[in-house]
Amino acid sequence: MKSLLDHIVAHRGGALLILLLAAFLEAYADSSFQTVLYRSSGRSRAIAVLAAYGLVVNAPPWDFGKLLGVYVVLFFLVAQVVARVRFGQTPTLPVLLGGTLIVAGGVIISACGK
Repeated sequence: MKSLLDHIVAHRGGALLILLLAAFLEAYADSSFQTVLYRSSGRSRAIAVLAAYGLVVNAPPWDFGKLLGVYVVLFFLVAQVVARVRFGQTPTLPVLLGGTLIVAGGVIISACGK
């Protein structure tokens, strides 16, 4: 598994795909924990998804600071989609403005960071 992930993240598109998968797993697990805390069951599903997230995000040999900076952007975007789909929440103006800054930071990190 680790060698497969290493091969995938050797390419920029593959790294972005793995980070997107990790962002989805974390956002979904977080939403599952919220469901467990405030609504119904699903504890084992939330734990399994968080474990998968931990494996996906930590197995490849990342340039930790740079790629986790880009990951924060992906996590923000995926979290907004999950909030809309699972909880019917629409982002407020402050969330959209702050999110614009987060995305701009990710673009700077990705484009200028070597």
